[in-house]
Amino acid sequence: MFETLTSRFDGILKRIRSKGLLGPEEVDEVLKEIRTALLDADVSLNVVRTFQERIRTRALGEEVSGVLNPGQQIVKIVSEELTNILGGESVKLTFASKPPTIVMLAGLQGSGKTTTAAKLAKWFKSQGRNPLLVAADLARPAAVEQLKTLGSQVGVPVFSETSDPVSVAQAGLEQARSLGKDVLICDTAGRLTIDQLMMEEVSNISKTLSPHYTFLVVDAMIGQESTTVAEAFYESVEYDGVILTKLDGDARGGAALSICEVTGKPIAFTSTGEKIEDFEIFHPDRLASRILGMGDVETLIEKAEEAFEEEKSKAAMERMLEGTFTLDDFLDQVQQIRKMGPISNVMGMLPGMTQPGQKIDGEAEEKRINRLEGIIQSMTSLEKAKPEIIDGSRRARIAKGSGTQPSEVSQLIKQFREMKKMMKKVPKNSKSNKNKKKKKGGRTSPKGSVSPVKKGLSLPGLGEDSVKESLKNLDLSDFDFS
Repeated sequence: MFETLTSRFDGILKRIRSKGLLGPEEVDEVLKEIRTALLDADVSLNVVRTFQERIRTRALGEEVSGVLNPGQQIVKIVSEELTNILGGESVKLTFASKPPTIVMLAGLQGSGKTTTAAKLAKWFKSQGRNPLLVAADLARPAAVEQLKTLGSQVGVPVFSETSDPVSVAQAGLEQARSLGKDVLICDTAGRLTIDQLMMEEVSNISKTLSPHYTFLVVDAMIGQESTTVAEAFYESVEYDGVILTKLDGDARGGAALSICEVTGKPIAFTSTGEKIEDFEIFHPDRLASRILGMGDVETLIEKAEEAFEEEKSKAAMERMLEGTFTLDDFLDQVQQIRKMGPISNVMGMLPGMTQPGQKIDGEAEEKRINRLEGIIQSMTSLEKAKPEIIDGSRRARIAKGSGTQPSEVSQLIKQFREMKKMMKKVPKNSKSNKNKKKKKGGRTSPKGSVSPVKKGLSLPGLGEDSVKESLKNLDLSDFDFS
């Protein structure tokens, strides 16, 4: 969503860094470029003006006048102010002392409320909670059935009945209490446009449930209109935060950069893809970093730690160091990468993976991985364990079975052979000692600069340190099976 804005900011910040001194004229010139970039991204004019004034005040104040490199200091100010207009801090949810904790979702039809309800339920489950979904959207045909289908996918029960939305909400609350559920998530009806009937219905459900949290679900693709929607809903329902959906789309990002500043309410979660697992807590500083082209290694590592199975990864690492790593092991690791979400999202979190302004073709990357998987899956167990036995006739059979060319099969085998040679040169205690149990608290990426992405075939990380290193090194472009 932010490729164009990232490209514009990259050019602006490069010019700032190259300047030795920044006077009022230079600062105004930079701010003019920033203004144009933000307006082109469909950011609200009032937000752009506020952003400009904050940067100008800090850039021309004592904060910059005494530093050795004012250009770099301006970059820091831009990053911090961008974080501020995105909300400043992540939302931290607390749970009711007397369960259930009640969460209500509101928003326009088509914003993704029903899917978001299921994603939120899955997120609560990952936090060790026991949620219940309540289908109070009786206006849209098949909304109840959709929620039931999604609920079964995430393993969360759905309560519904054919009465009216307020009665459904009340009965759902009683059901949650009787079943001992500690979280209740209520999906409500939306309309294509804001109307009085919808607002009254949402308001009455809110009065009945007295939710601990009310989240407004907003489609990030609608740009500046998102602020109009947010303000209209707040007149009827005092929501606590916003959930932005379709953040993986190709809109210009104005909604994300406007809604917090305009409403005063934080973005709590974002939906970054169509899959149920493409849902995460919103971190303003991390998105600001991505917009400024600095990547988001922290989120990437968190996703890797969620997706990678520790015991399987450790065993695979041992086989790598012993030189007994097979194509089966490699395929397993590639499939675990896919659990981290759309490839375009994963690559977008890696600093230096793409050139500024270059849009990641997620569909092309997915096709490359599909072809890679197809080649390996077309091999016999013996061939995957000992690819050196693959001769011309075997290559032809594998290529036919995977819909590729024999030369592509040869390329994969050659790269895998080179990788094994490299791994044999690694001292056997170099990584295994590092990966001894270190389980105290959460893990984040180290502060400071990140090593540039290196070329070459590399496998996903196995253990904390190697996860970080391998994710930096992973380059899917080496498998160019176009």
